[in-house]
Amino acid sequence: MTKRTIGIYGGSFNPIHNGHTQLGLALCQKGLVDELWFVVSPHNPHKQQHDLLADEARLALARIAVEETHCLRVSDVEFSLPRPSYMVNTLETLRNQYPHCEFVLVIGADNWERFTLWYRHEEILRRHRLIIYPRPGYELQDIPPGVTVADTPLIPISSTQIRDSIHQGDYNGEGLHPSVWKEINIKGYYR
Repeated sequence: MTKRTIGIYGGSFNPIHNGHTQLGLALCQKGLVDELWFVVSPHNPHKQQHDLLADEARLALARIAVEETHCLRVSDVEFSLPRPSYMVNTLETLRNQYPHCEFVLVIGADNWERFTLWYRHEEILRRHRLIIYPRPGYELQDIPPGVTVADTPLIPISSTQIRDSIHQGDYNGEGLHPSVWKEINIKGYYR
């Protein structure tokens, strides 16, 4: 029996935006993964926590963003793991929970540049394939075996820019799924 290939795309998703979902759909359409799971991180060890929306709120927004797609899913697996959330532990947990799946880590070129700083990064490389997607301003060189550089479009959308624009009051939902923007407005997030 062939294992399903699941792309694991971890992040704060604060908030999830169309750049995230378009990337996931592109990876599915290109046949690089069968499904892509957005793993919402309650505590990314490489990011500040001060402007982070509550875990359950970010999880709910992510689920709203993918509810109409066939190959995108959202996982809260890290909510039950020790914090901060280290990807090596997340992948180990997923392998144990879903032995019928092959998990492939999806990261941006920015994260690849500092991948050697990740906790137990050698183990991740040894046990999993990686897919790297392009990010503006990052060159990809010396790519080892087991790492694929995805030919996906550069999507110039940033969660930070979206949060800042909402806070300033000059944002109309560009770059967000309409249902996500509606929920953000109803709940008054990022104001």
